[in-house]
Amino acid sequence: MKKRNIFPCTLALALIAAIGATGANAAKKAKFAATPPVLSAQPAGQAAFHRFVVEYRDGTREATDRSAAAAGVTRALSRAGLAGARPASASHVRKLATGEHLVKLSRRLDRVEAEALLRQIRADPNVVSVRPDRMRHIARTAERLPGVQPAYIPNDPDFLEYQWHMLAPDGSPTYDGGPNRGGANVSAAWDLADGNGITIAVLDTGITEHPDIDTSLAEAGYDFITDAFVSGRDTDDRVPGGWDLGDWTIGYPGAEGCRQRNSSWHGTHVAGTAGAQLTDNAVGMAGVAYNARILPVRVLGHCGGYESDITDAIIWAAGGTVEGVPANPNPAHVINLSLGGEGPCSAGEAAAIAQANALGAVVVVAAGNESMNVSNASPANCPGVIAVAANGVTSRRAYYSNFGAGITISAPGGGVYANDGSGGAQIYDGFVWQARNPSLTTPTPLEEINPVTAYGGSAGTSQAAPHVAGVVALMQGARLDAGLPLLTPEEVTAILQSTVTAFTVAPGASQPIGPGIVNAAAAVAKAIEPPCEVDCDPDATPIGNGVALSGLSGAAGSEVLYSIHVPAGAGPLSITTSGGSGDVTLLVSLGEEPTEADAQYRSARPGNNETVRVNAPQAGTYYIKLVGVRAYSNVRLVARHN
Repeated sequence: MKKRNIFPCTLALALIAAIGATGANAAKKAKFAATPPVLSAQPAGQAAFHRFVVEYRDGTREATDRSAAAAGVTRALSRAGLAGARPASASHVRKLATGEHLVKLSRRLDRVEAEALLRQIRADPNVVSVRPDRMRHIARTAERLPGVQPAYIPNDPDFLEYQWHMLAPDGSPTYDGGPNRGGANVSAAWDLADGNGITIAVLDTGITEHPDIDTSLAEAGYDFITDAFVSGRDTDDRVPGGWDLGDWTIGYPGAEGCRQRNSSWHGTHVAGTAGAQLTDNAVGMAGVAYNARILPVRVLGHCGGYESDITDAIIWAAGGTVEGVPANPNPAHVINLSLGGEGPCSAGEAAAIAQANALGAVVVVAAGNESMNVSNASPANCPGVIAVAANGVTSRRAYYSNFGAGITISAPGGGVYANDGSGGAQIYDGFVWQARNPSLTTPTPLEEINPVTAYGGSAGTSQAAPHVAGVVALMQGARLDAGLPLLTPEEVTAILQSTVTAFTVAPGASQPIGPGIVNAAAAVAKAIEPPCEVDCDPDATPIGNGVALSGLSGAAGSEVLYSIHVPAGAGPLSITTSGGSGDVTLLVSLGEEPTEADAQYRSARPGNNETVRVNAPQAGTYYIKLVGVRAYSNVRLVARHN
């Protein structure tokens, strides 16, 4: 066995809420240079605000006159008592792509002052809504520097040794994490697709040059950051190019209030997983949709990035119009957001995602790493997104991963510790591996990067999300290759959820992370599956009207399908389960097999006492699915109609 250096993690609290990151820096063999390991958690909220997003009513002067919009906020500052000893004034920054106005103050307000200002702005009858321009952050990762064979193995020398997350979850041995039960089965999908013809936009810290990273669309990307302090540029202007200039805060002027760390090169690592990592080139490692085009869009810099910049970037990436920014010549089919913060989905985020979906873009978002319910993590809690939780090599929910009913699917993000525990010894198979820049501050030039050592392992939902974004690109690319129309975002979600790998170690009932782990090969195959024309009914066990099935049992994650025919004119249809031990969920649909993502009726109480009642059933076959939330036994199922 090769000797590797494992360094301890440290726990630090960021000062501003975010979908923040969990993880540690992992060193790939002794040949990787060391950087200080980081493990961060998120606090409750943002401490100070100086940018506000205001929506004015149609027909008002403020809705079209920028100076009037700023003047309205200035008057609110006066009414709030913020024009006295420490006066604050307002200036108009720009009109957002959502139609709202961004107004910037001359100084930062603390929480009490900000609440006072918000009350006064809301009191203006010309105002529809107002909210602070919240800071967002990378889904902060844990970082360390660096059986059955899959159908296709690229010649990248570190692929089999390090990238367990790309392999089949078939129990094959890994380097030091035991049997692989948590991989995304990507290598088996490469027999069917490589992402050709698809563009993935990665909205992150940007991208850096690297001998093993495709940066062909870096100049075509855009830097959306409108704050010189955050961007590190000389002005607040947006500029062409999706390059990462570094996001360090140690020694960065004015960053004392931010979480102190070196540059993360987060966008490069995330883009590498999605597909920017050059594959089958006999160098380093591999990416998921390695023939897709990766469009880097910079929205995060020193101390994070503003929600208003991110919402504009979402619309632009999908091919929408953003005032003052040239049209995107490479509209994205998939958008990856490994970022976020605490709180509800804002109106601006929801509008931007809805517009991106309407333009055909699938929006994939990291669920967050606070080990809390995703309902409080934005934009993962926004409608229209694929919210991705993280699992480790054992298939267990990563201890840091957010959870809840809002999770769409899980994907390998790394568990950091042995057996995907919440502490103990770090292992190399606890991380997701990709290329990264070796510098601590500004990027190391390409000619100075060693292509053998410039890789790193990270863990977090930041790493899980681009696996799913890459799989979506494989699905859509396979559709193009087959001459089929692209799937809608809703169709993509349904296929992803219906083709998952079941968890070997199921999450607790109070901490669900979707129906299973993304399965690239199964999802791609389903995406191009010919429509059924003969014997298309689901394979279900028929049950008689009022006939009880007793002694039913199943494992956690198991699914058993039954059916009952309901004639025309029948009275209420009642379907119940009862008795026994364990926990089941009841899913019911007319004419088709129900799924977790798409069931007409469901009952999901704790335990086995479930009831679905259809008061006026249509004539036809109702399909009944019994899902094992936990292992169950001696359960009784009855379906009855009059």
